[in-house]
Amino acid sequence: MNLLIYSHYFAPSVGGVESIVQSLAGGIGELRTLNGDREFNVTVVTETPAESYDDAKFPFRVVRRPGVIRLWQLVRASDVIHLAGPAFLPMFLAWLARKRFVVEHHGYQATCPNGLFVHQPDRSICPGHFQAGRYGECFQCLGSEFSSGWTAAKLLAFMFPRDWLARAATTNIAVTSHVDDRQKLPHTKVVYHGIEDQLPNPDRAMPSQKLRIAYVGRLVPEKGVPVLLEAGKILKAEGHDLEIRIIGDGSERPKLEEFIQREKLEPFTSITGFLTGDAFAGALRDVSVVVMPSTWEETAGLAAIEQMMRGRLVIAADIGGLTEVLGDAGLKFVPGNPVSLANCLRSVIQNPALVGSYGEKARSRALRLFQRSTMITEHSQIYRDAR
Repeated sequence: MNLLIYSHYFAPSVGGVESIVQSLAGGIGELRTLNGDREFNVTVVTETPAESYDDAKFPFRVVRRPGVIRLWQLVRASDVIHLAGPAFLPMFLAWLARKRFVVEHHGYQATCPNGLFVHQPDRSICPGHFQAGRYGECFQCLGSEFSSGWTAAKLLAFMFPRDWLARAATTNIAVTSHVDDRQKLPHTKVVYHGIEDQLPNPDRAMPSQKLRIAYVGRLVPEKGVPVLLEAGKILKAEGHDLEIRIIGDGSERPKLEEFIQREKLEPFTSITGFLTGDAFAGALRDVSVVVMPSTWEETAGLAAIEQMMRGRLVIAADIGGLTEVLGDAGLKFVPGNPVSLANCLRSVIQNPALVGSYGEKARSRALRLFQRSTMITEHSQIYRDAR
């Protein structure tokens, strides 16, 4: 079967979607028939330029930034098209070519103009204005993000064919049941993200007098990193010994650095920037708690899954897919509420045994629900059924 996987973003770009697409493409490409032949010929198509990245290292073909004609040819040559998000042009070309196509929803772009279900004028959680036909609210939301009313109108207009095409997909894949419930798209199957278990021994730091806390992820407004900083400020004022490491990078970094300096948090707070490999492992080696302070409805929270697999205590905002992913295997706090987060962290300071007990539960849950092999098996069956 010729499988085309379209992902607007891909390596060397860094993010959860990029990681999942690379893992999925590699795993699907390894599948063999009973005769030992390759079952899927995988081609990844992306708009991300290679720069100095060597695509020859991948066990599948990568086509970057194809024009419309080239993309049409790739679609026509494929048996099934998988889209990592409801990208309009490849969906339209797949529909035009009468090809079976599958849309995996890592965000809410099919049912929300900004893809976040965040109402930007007041940054509140959107109740689903587009789905309810309240298009004026959507226009107001987009207008607060873009200075041009024409841009807002154009983005809103594109929502109608995008929504229609997503509904016409052979299968919609929701990465959590929360995403399925939020979007209510037809022909939906829930498939959790899966990752490799690279740690036969749990990677937990032993509790110490100093509570070492980490945030791992992009530094963007919806990730809620200021909530963690405010919680740290509360605990420090109470005299608790703690350290906060912010591991990641993004557009909000200058604002966060300004906040840290203004509130005099430098003695116990640092931003490492984006890390990989040994540097990433080293930055987490003595960390006891990982905090996911998102203020938007995360579809899943790949960083939380990764830390659960490592056997760490995860404290997450009780919102969206994070609630579902964490289950009862971690602590939760009220989204956007630093006092609620500080209460969770204080409970760990007062009872360090929570680090080990929740870490064991988190790893057990991750091994049960978020295995890479399960993700690949379930996707491959969706492709077979689509064909």
